[in-house]
Amino acid sequence: MKLNKVIIAPDSFKGALSANQVADIIAEEVNAEFPGCTVIKMPIADGGEGSTDTILAAMGGKKYTAQALSPDDRHIAASFGIAADGTAILEMAQSSGLTMQSGMHPMTASTFGFGQLILAALDRGARDFILCIGGSATTDGGGGMAAALGVRFLDRTGSSFVPCGGTLVKISRIDVGDIDGRIRESRFTVMCDVDNPLFGENGAAYVYAPQKGAKPEQVLALDKGLRHLGKTLFDQFGTDFSGVPGAGAAGGLGAGCMAFLNANLMSGSEAILNLCGFEKHLPGTDLIITGEGKLDAQSFYGKVLSGILSRAPHVPVCSICGVCDCDEGFLKGRNINIFEASEGVSMEESMKNPVKYLRIAAGKAMKMYSQKYRV
Repeated sequence: MKLNKVIIAPDSFKGALSANQVADIIAEEVNAEFPGCTVIKMPIADGGEGSTDTILAAMGGKKYTAQALSPDDRHIAASFGIAADGTAILEMAQSSGLTMQSGMHPMTASTFGFGQLILAALDRGARDFILCIGGSATTDGGGGMAAALGVRFLDRTGSSFVPCGGTLVKISRIDVGDIDGRIRESRFTVMCDVDNPLFGENGAAYVYAPQKGAKPEQVLALDKGLRHLGKTLFDQFGTDFSGVPGAGAAGGLGAGCMAFLNANLMSGSEAILNLCGFEKHLPGTDLIITGEGKLDAQSFYGKVLSGILSRAPHVPVCSICGVCDCDEGFLKGRNINIFEASEGVSMEESMKNPVKYLRIAAGKAMKMYSQKYRV
């Protein structure tokens, strides 16, 4: 039996390698072991960092830069994409992500800069938007974004303010009358990398705010603010956004996008698999190779691997990851071959030399498959 066709569809190794780099390295090892094999490189993202590059690679287009406020209120240059068909691709992490701030600011970090990026894309004529909302530093329910677009948040005295996580409880009324008129002319699709509700034990504050620097008492305060925002949105718009899967993504930005942009939420990995024409390339495929920095239980629920498994249940899958954090019992029966770039070395060492150790892992994988698929 011969290995004739392989799809290489990895996510990025966050902090180490882009999805494009991962796909290139794995492709080289496939070609070295199986000359003449058809290799389809399909870098994937899930709505987090690297999504803009992945989507532009699939759709064509170019990047632009705009001035925006960081989560900690500094002026920064943030990039966004405009695809060949005019669709704007915006990563909130470029303006309001964890890496865009100095230190941690769980109570005050704002999505205002993300709203400014939307305005910049509108100014370039975009009316179709793909919003990628992974990697946030914020828990403001999208209040900052909405304020940048002209929405007014009023407290009990009638004074307007730009809400952040720590001040969501102050919102008494929301005035959308002055929102930029181009918003109503536009269509927004939000790519989420998680499906959490807005609040509660599985919500934005409890699950993700600790990663953004929140102490236990701050988590409680942030969750209270998100509950208040959810009730206020329901009272004002007559729709309960809080329980929609993905409402809690990016510190509640998912709910904010639904409320203020009339956005549709969808799984980021599913959206990019669609854009890349994954099903179109499946016929005749002998093996799918995917990968990510950390393979864990979440990889099987809403991430790139889960999307691949659901769409190609009968094609063998190999995951080449930085590290695997799944126990053998969990993996048993899932029929996936896993190779770790960090095998035999520390995580620090593998992160310092990611190309070297990914190449070693990919080489081991191909040697194993060469025993099955004789050229």
